[in-house]
Amino acid sequence: MTLLLSRSHEDSMSGLSAVVTGGSRGLGLLLAEQLLIRGCAVTIAARDEEELGRARQFLTESRPDARVRTAPCDVTDRATVASLMTHAAEAQGGIDVVIANAGIIQVAPVESIGVDEFRSAMETMYMGAVHTSLEALPWLRRGRGDGRLALIGSVGGLLAVPHLLPYSCAKSAVAALAEGLHTELRGRGVSVTAVHPGLMRTGSHLAAEFGGNVGAEFAWFSALAGSPVVSMDARRAADRIVTAVERRRARIVLTPMAKAAGLTHGVAPALTTRLSALAARALPRPPEGSDAAGLHPGRDIEPGPDRSGHPVAARLRDWGSALNDRAARRLNQRAHHAHGGG
Repeated sequence: MTLLLSRSHEDSMSGLSAVVTGGSRGLGLLLAEQLLIRGCAVTIAARDEEELGRARQFLTESRPDARVRTAPCDVTDRATVASLMTHAAEAQGGIDVVIANAGIIQVAPVESIGVDEFRSAMETMYMGAVHTSLEALPWLRRGRGDGRLALIGSVGGLLAVPHLLPYSCAKSAVAALAEGLHTELRGRGVSVTAVHPGLMRTGSHLAAEFGGNVGAEFAWFSALAGSPVVSMDARRAADRIVTAVERRRARIVLTPMAKAAGLTHGVAPALTTRLSALAARALPRPPEGSDAAGLHPGRDIEPGPDRSGHPVAARLRDWGSALNDRAARRLNQRAHHAHGGG
């Protein structure tokens, strides 16, 4: 069904050139897939070259004639992003579509993180989006028709999510950037789409980093991110995002829960904040006497019961993250977590 929906829009993007940062795994990989289905030539960028190689294999397995380039790139380095855009334009005859998707996820109570985690989140997601946007705009303006730029935010950028504070702060900045660019560039040759997904089954729990009560934090995050009740199939999400970019929509919010949360926060922010505070009380507390001792990659705590020491949390993880674990195997989430990789 998703494939049919994608192909119904294929003609309007056929022959265009696209760049996806954070395109080697998870949502970024599926965004690249949807662009290929619509007939685009696609450059996927991320930091890990081995991961990029596996991503290219994934994208060309069922479509050997697909025009896919890979480009190692750290979006926190503007010069590297500038080189990415220049080489993509040279190889593909210009750039028509750019999706800024690179990101990191840090899951921990504020007591277990420090200023470095906030800085890392802002440099990767916000400054990464700034670098991508500013370096892409000159190419998008001179493309074959009006260019399209999309910035991947999050429901966490519409309201602060407990135990995801650096992520929420960075995504909030991305939301403001997308809205401001849309306002200033409207009618000037580039459409800008702000994308705010809710939870999706991308296997991101293995690439995320966890602090505090690590096993329990991993349990609740992987359980919610994999639950069909509150999360969304990632391929369906990617189809809807690329369709929104194709149709030049200013904003798209995915999942009913994300839409409800964003609407409620906009209408009654004080109420939403109180409800978030109640939710925070149900989340794991850091161990007594612990401090900001660093974060641990989800791939290292995936075995749950053996590593976490919390059998109840492990059972919760096993119940809720089965779909997410399968998504991780499909969507190239096995490699070492790297900032700027998406």
